Amino acid sequence: MPSLHRPEETTIHTLASRLRRLPPSCGPVRLVGVDGHAGSGKSTFAGQLARALDGAPVLRLDDIASHELFEWTSRLLTQVIGPLGRGESARYAPYDWHARAFGPPRDLQAAPVVLIEGVGAGRRALRPYLAALLWMELPHEESWTRGRQRDGEEQREFWAGWVRAERRHFAEDPSRPFADLLVRQLEKGYEVLPGPAKTFGPDQSLTHGDGPAAVC
Repeated sequence: MPSLHRPEETTIHTLASRLRRLPPSCGPVRLVGVDGHAGSGKSTFAGQLARALDGAPVLRLDDIASHELFEWTSRLLTQVIGPLGRGESARYAPYDWHARAFGPPRDLQAAPVVLIEGVGAGRRALRPYLAALLWMELPHEESWTRGRQRDGEEQREFWAGWVRAERRHFAEDPSRPFADLLVRQLEKGYEVLPGPAKTFGPDQSLTHGDGPAAVC
């Protein structure tokens, strides 16, 4: 498929249409993971994709994780995956990174498409429940540099520990090899290409040139 440049067929809206047509993967829900290195632009992209999906719910793994970093699988399965699989709204307690404590419960609707965004969204324990896995295609060093610049000097110590933890996580439980699609941020918009899993076929390259790109 050639790149699409017409305003009414931008990449994100075309991708949203394709995601809606996927079979449900977690009860009645099409659960879509948006993974990538910290600072790669996952939150910004997931927000734009959610809007193209008419306000699809977005679960940010920063709310599920804690200062234990990647030790959140059982919490996610219990609080989110289980209820969604039964067609019920999930109810989870978001983590307050400043108070170092979990806050009041928050609801997550069992909508036709739900996005899970964050480092590890494509981890092994989650993949059986995903309708699609998207990977933000940006090298780790560039991603981490963006993240450090975003968070400032006060988070320097946290980032030092995070980089070690992220390296270890992806060495033991990589996501990119299982990505259905790769998302590249352009100067304006995004390009979406087939991922290593290639479940969307080799001819599904799309280009989104609709407005300025933003970085998470």
